[in-house]
Amino acid sequence: MRFPVRLSPPATAAAATAGAVLAAVALRRYLRTRSSMATSAHRRGSAGGITLVVSGKSTEDQHLLAAAGGALVLGEGDSVEDITVSLDSGAGAGAGFDAGAYMAALRASRFGRWMLWSPRLASTHDLVTQNFAKLPVGVVCVADVQFKGRGRSKNVWESPPGCLMFSFTSQMEDARKLPLMQYVVCLAMTEAIKELCCAKGLSELDVKIKWPNDLYLKGLKVGGILCTSSYQPKVYNICTGIGLNVDNEEPTTCLNAALKEMNANLPTLKREDILASFFNKFEVLFEIFTNEGFQALEEQYYNSWLHSGQKVVVQDGPEAQHADSVVTIQGLTPAGYLYAIGEDGKSYELHPDGNRRPWLQLLHESNSAHPAAPPTALRSALLKITKVSSSPSKSWEKDGPFAFSHLQIPCFLIRFQQPQ
Repeated sequence: MRFPVRLSPPATAAAATAGAVLAAVALRRYLRTRSSMATSAHRRGSAGGITLVVSGKSTEDQHLLAAAGGALVLGEGDSVEDITVSLDSGAGAGAGFDAGAYMAALRASRFGRWMLWSPRLASTHDLVTQNFAKLPVGVVCVADVQFKGRGRSKNVWESPPGCLMFSFTSQMEDARKLPLMQYVVCLAMTEAIKELCCAKGLSELDVKIKWPNDLYLKGLKVGGILCTSSYQPKVYNICTGIGLNVDNEEPTTCLNAALKEMNANLPTLKREDILASFFNKFEVLFEIFTNEGFQALEEQYYNSWLHSGQKVVVQDGPEAQHADSVVTIQGLTPAGYLYAIGEDGKSYELHPDGNRRPWLQLLHESNSAHPAAPPTALRSALLKITKVSSSPSKSWEKDGPFAFSHLQIPCFLIRFQQPQ
């Protein structure tokens, strides 16, 4: 049996003081250990290692991430890089990313409250992907300069100083929602930029979504999104990477250049505020998406994309004997592809070209019903696809539109036939 112990006020005060002293000693030892580890790692990696600064919404968040930081790796075999991990001092980052300003603006409770920042990193996406199990879900990795940033179809995203580059993690149980995740991310970023401009009294930047995962401003690309996933029992681990031109006018244009064109006397946007605004908005949209599905966000999404009523030319049939068809985009299918109507009245589901048709080959059609036909109940063939990997041991074949190890979208199109 447990008996209550009642302390007198002086005893309570003494116990509290002793506890505070012990906590302070433990924290000093912890920080000294982390500092020693960081110094040692810096010596090993001074020739080209990685520096990671750990920040958190609270002290507990910061220390939780710091404890995991010592086990992080990047690269494989002989290409593994040394990583220096240190706690954010709270003194600001000078010309680098200001973690304090970001955390002060962050309201989200699930996403972005743990942050890894690096002045120079090969790829934020590779870091969170390779270390997913070691990091808390919702962690974000930010880099000032990224020299091997990943884009769709293995393209390299050019990431000079002034670009907001970050990757974060999330999880999802429903595989049918995976291809739609990138649309939620795109919508969250466009809405976040508009809300931030409004809150700061700036002219609204009309950033639009170019399907499937690009952000455009005045006809020029200013951002891109990449979502990849892996499966563990009962849940999908998702890594989302975003690159957004904030202060860098090259290679295209940037948000602040557009603001200066409208009014040179007004303040400009900061990366820290944009990142916080993004997570504040994304957390709300992700909750709706998880509980109600993408249909609850479709109207918002269509208000932010470029394609309603757009006419496009598609290749119909095998590549060797294809015929061009002009179709008008109507919206999205439940599977997340473009739903279009041809001049002949037939319906199409369009898939992106993959920027050079990189790694999916159309093999053959079967007579099975498509598992994600649009609401009009049109029929289509189920395509068998093969992902061609750089490593033969990692190649595989699957049936259906959700049979992807990663969310990089395939590059063929399916033609829907009218019901017979």
